[in-house]
Amino acid sequence: MNSFQHAYIHIVDDDEAFRDSLVWLLESHDYRVVCHNSAENLLADFSPEGLGCLVVDIRMPGMSGLELFEELIARGNPWPVVFLTGHGDVPMAVQAVKRGAFEFLEKPFNQQAFLSVVEGALAACRTAMAHVAVRDAFEERLASLTTREREVLEKVIEGKMNKVIADEMGISIKTVEAHRGKMMDKMGARSIADLVQAVVAHRSRDAG
Repeated sequence: MNSFQHAYIHIVDDDEAFRDSLVWLLESHDYRVVCHNSAENLLADFSPEGLGCLVVDIRMPGMSGLELFEELIARGNPWPVVFLTGHGDVPMAVQAVKRGAFEFLEKPFNQQAFLSVVEGALAACRTAMAHVAVRDAFEERLASLTTREREVLEKVIEGKMNKVIADEMGISIKTVEAHRGKMMDKMGARSIADLVQAVVAHRSRDAG
């Protein structure tokens, strides 16, 4: 049993025999697989939740794999996309990777190479999910702060001492200390350095 047995792998390919061969390979390694014979079919009923990835043929009738990828980007799809391509479509696949696709494999490909890419995509998805969970938890803590506590937070991050903060906010040092103590508790920070590092990391994630 693999470490991603609860993951869903969506295959989008118009070649039924090829889809069936991928389903057999993936299910024999305990993956859960959902097949789609076109990009349109996927988009009609695609709601990515939890751990998963997409395996997409780059050239299909109707909406191409690249067009599907652009639509998924527009929809904020969180799952990694692995492209399958023929030799002539490698340049397109390279462009897709530059746009954020996880990887591409040129047909015909080695089964173990395919499984390794899928496992890598799922690992990337798991990492991204963990980052989102950290970000969401941090934002919840920020949202729990009062307006005054948020002001104190910003001034503490700027490296200002309690006396300076008190002067700037027109309140007593004891009041600053009270706000600061509550703010530190709510943010789950053990020290000012811990707090500053957490805020900087959070803002870097948002900027990225």
